Amino acid sequence: MNRKVTFTEFRKNASELFSDVEQGERIIIIRHGKPIAEVSPVSVSNKSPAWKQLSLRLASTGTDLSSAILEERSNKDVL
Repeated sequence: MNRKVTFTEFRKNASELFSDVEQGERIIIIRHGKPIAEVSPVSVSNKSPAWKQLSLRLASTGTDLSSAILEERSNKDVL
């Protein structure tokens, strides 16, 4: 349910209005006859952030890169 309130009314009754938002109500704040903000309940998602999700792991056969670099360095004459 959407409810429209003036900015002045919102300022005077913010605590009560936030309680209404906690109950699922959306509030549109009006200043000078125009909507300036919408206060709505937070949407809760059980989805993990992308950086915490499992991702594709690449694998290759043979020597790993660090071992190949170390072997290459040991085969060269270093000053």
